[in-house]
Amino acid sequence: MAIQHAKDSTFKEMVQTEGVTVVNFWASWCGPCRMFAPILEEFEREADDSVKVVKVNVDDNPVTSSQFQIMSIPATVIFKDGQPLYKEIGILPKAALQQLVASQ
Repeated sequence: MAIQHAKDSTFKEMVQTEGVTVVNFWASWCGPCRMFAPILEEFEREADDSVKVVKVNVDDNPVTSSQFQIMSIPATVIFKDGQPLYKEIGILPKAALQQLVASQ
C-alpha cells in the first residue's frame, strides 16, 4: 500500500480504520521533513498490509494540524483503530518506527 495524502476533509475517515495508522505531519519547506521522507517511504514499503501511512501537509491542512496541536514538524502520530496513541516530534529512525508500531 502506498503512502496516502490526507486533507482536512478526508483525514478522519483515513485514520478511522482497524489496525495501525502512522501519520506524518510535514511541509515542503521543512528540511528535516525532507530528510525523514525516504525513511518513511522505506518503512511503508517494508510494513505489512495492516499498517497504513498517511502524510498531512501542515500548510494545506491547518484544521487537522491544529486539532493535534502540531507546533513543530516533522511530527509523527501513531493511531490504533482510529485513536491517537503516541506522538513524536522530529526525525525517527526506521527501527524506532518499527518498534513503535510493533508495540501498539
